[in-house]
Amino acid sequence: MNSTIKTILLTILTLSVFAIALVELSGVSSHALFNKYNIGNGHADVTNREDQAKKDEAVKKMPKTTIEVAETKFDFGKITEGDKVRHTYMVKNVGTNPLVISNVQVSCGCTAPFFPSEPIQPGKTGEVTLEFNSAGKEGLVNKNALIVANADNAPYSIGFAAEVAKK
Repeated sequence: MNSTIKTILLTILTLSVFAIALVELSGVSSHALFNKYNIGNGHADVTNREDQAKKDEAVKKMPKTTIEVAETKFDFGKITEGDKVRHTYMVKNVGTNPLVISNVQVSCGCTAPFFPSEPIQPGKTGEVTLEFNSAGKEGLVNKNALIVANADNAPYSIGFAAEVAKK
């Protein structure tokens, strides 16, 4: 084989391995966190996803209510790369049945959701918090999350923006 073809093939192989490594470390892969932090056997997330899907389906079959969020988009403004920032969204149940939030789906691993496990009674308010870790996220960032609940207007979209400046 001539040396030019060998060089091209070696370059393609190297780029392929690099792309796979980026996918694993970025959190796109379902096993990325298990591999990165050596937690468990790498299969627990599949079970959790299956359990979560069953919970989401059960909640969707419950009597419907309506979610109201006064502020659906929040702007953190300028933050420094590596900062962890949080914002709490006030979620009001404006329907006639208890509101059960089964999940808050985030668009990437840089955002962690926190939400009530207990039902929000009609006329009452609960809190959904999104925590954003800006490590490795330089520039203008826009993130969204979906509130999965037994509401006729669910999944309900909330989100935030931030301008992340390099350290």
